[in-house]
Amino acid sequence: MIQRWILAKEAESYFRRKDAWLFLTAGLAASIEKIQVRMEIFMEIRGKSNCARGGSFDKRAMAGGVVLLLHVMLVLVPFAAAGHDYGKALTKSILFFEAQRSGYLPSNQRVTWRANSGLHDGKANGVDLVGGYYDAGDNVKFGLPMAFTITMMSWSIVEYGKQMAGSGELGHAMDAVKWGTDYLMKAHPEPNVLYGEVGDGNTDHSCWQRPEDMTTSRQAYRVDVNHPGSDLAGETAAAMASASIVFRSSNPSYSNQLLTHAKQLFEFADKYRGKYDSSITVAQKYYESFSGYDDELLWAAAWLYQATNDRYYLDYLANNGDALGGTGWGVTEFGWDVKYTGAQVLASKFLLQGKAGQHSSVLERYQQKAELFMCSCIGKSSRNVQRTPGGLLFHQRWNNIQFVTSASFLLIVYSDYLSSAGKTARCSSGTAAPSELLAFAKSQVDYILGDNPRATSYMVGYGSTYPQQVHHRASSIVSIKVNPAFVSCTGGYATWFSRKASDPNLLDGAIVGGPDAYDDFADERDNYEQTEPATYNNAPMLGVLARLNGGNGGLNQLLPAAVPTPNVPAKKEKPKPSPQPKQSPAPATKASSPLSIEQKETTSWNANGRTYYRYSVVVTNKSSKTVKDLYISISKLYGPLWGLNKSRFGYGFPTWLNSLSAGKSLEFVYIHSASPADIWISGYKLV
Repeated sequence: MIQRWILAKEAESYFRRKDAWLFLTAGLAASIEKIQVRMEIFMEIRGKSNCARGGSFDKRAMAGGVVLLLHVMLVLVPFAAAGHDYGKALTKSILFFEAQRSGYLPSNQRVTWRANSGLHDGKANGVDLVGGYYDAGDNVKFGLPMAFTITMMSWSIVEYGKQMAGSGELGHAMDAVKWGTDYLMKAHPEPNVLYGEVGDGNTDHSCWQRPEDMTTSRQAYRVDVNHPGSDLAGETAAAMASASIVFRSSNPSYSNQLLTHAKQLFEFADKYRGKYDSSITVAQKYYESFSGYDDELLWAAAWLYQATNDRYYLDYLANNGDALGGTGWGVTEFGWDVKYTGAQVLASKFLLQGKAGQHSSVLERYQQKAELFMCSCIGKSSRNVQRTPGGLLFHQRWNNIQFVTSASFLLIVYSDYLSSAGKTARCSSGTAAPSELLAFAKSQVDYILGDNPRATSYMVGYGSTYPQQVHHRASSIVSIKVNPAFVSCTGGYATWFSRKASDPNLLDGAIVGGPDAYDDFADERDNYEQTEPATYNNAPMLGVLARLNGGNGGLNQLLPAAVPTPNVPAKKEKPKPSPQPKQSPAPATKASSPLSIEQKETTSWNANGRTYYRYSVVVTNKSSKTVKDLYISISKLYGPLWGLNKSRFGYGFPTWLNSLSAGKSLEFVYIHSASPADIWISGYKLV
């Protein structure tokens, strides 16, 4: 009786949690029989329970319902198996990156509801850091995930550029890479200096503003010889090296520039070792490097070998395999933090290409770990990755899809390596043919595009049902081109974040965090774990979708990488600034700024062997309007300051002043034993 009760509860759970979806992927006849058996048990127990409570139970009606349910499910099967338009999904997945752009937008910008933003990034540090990508739904530029995004987009093009060219998307994909590498080169102004973040997650997350309206801190943070960041420098070296292959044929001088940066960054990462988040501590809450930097050193070396064919980098990969964990770590995830599997797959490629030489035995151990990853995904390992009832790989509730897209890419590219070599993967429970890896990766992509228990596409803009309330500042607030009225930090939360309606701007192609372990998903803007997109969710999908769209013809992924020239390259013109709305906070650093800053040394004295200076700073409103919401940024300040109020955005009006009338000035002073501090206006409103 207890066993029968358990079966009945199982049957009830089966229907309540929509597990009937499993019959779409299992044998149809066996699945229908299973449903019938479970429903008979469920009806019997439910009927007795209902009668005991004084109710009635119509078993015939319930049986009719089962027949109807089965007919409905049979009708749905062809739609689930009809396939997807991978070419359309590829187009959209690339388009998403244009919505994430920071800086001056080009004239051929296709996401037209966005405008220029972050135009003074890096000024506080005396370096130009305008450009690059916002990582997700916020307005911070985090270097580690951005570099990984560029690496994965580049790898996608290196492997499947021909397929992208065939669908007319290669030019757009290369533009997306170059937008990132242009920024990364700016962020690397000296051989041993790399800027790894612009903006502060703490202040940014306290605001819900369009990038065009930002009043949050735009302080930049860097690593150098005294504050190392081997993981950040290593990943950026990998991005530069992989991108150099992308542009080798179409833009050789640019490719050489990238390679120079990559070599310098790798040497910097290897010589001055340390975790980047110990130097850039503001990144710890958002992109902490849990895996350390060993994996990035191997990953970078692998990419530099692929880009240069220089045996030095292959020797590094082989000789450090044991010490840095490449031959020891068998992990089941791959993403912006953990790169071991990526390095292991590339090492396997070198082995299959016959390039290993005296390092064959070491690269074989790399390959064993790569295949452990593949087998754990397809369920043929002693330690398999968990799956949802609907079949999606599941690692964590918060942005689980990032691991699904990256795993799908590795499965597909490794299946093509094996197929090109005429080999199979070796798993603890038998072998796995390349076609098996490919088929499983395809099932994951199809799930993301809508073949799942909710029949929901997790790519915005693809399919008939997709997320409408994305956790994304820019898409959730009316475009500045439609309504230029300034959106404040708290105003954005009150008016737009809490708004229970679809986003005013379509974030086309964005892949959101996705469902939980039970295939459940809540389309709500404050549900950031599931509805926030990220660039590193999309980046691996470029290669996956290009491969699925291009089919199996003419593939040999062990040949030297050769990226074709785009058939119709995207037109490139000099960026032009967009006009600034009157009510938005404007940086006061241009010649036409209505605010001026004058500072001078007023006195000095010696104490304890040091010379101290007192500086006076006068800010004057030269406009005919009143200045409100003034934000002043100060760097290289090493002493006390009087006359301003510290705020989360830098400094603002003192407590006794809330505005600055036309022609009026305010003064503040500071003391330290150094040259004058760097002071600039980071934001204001004219009313």
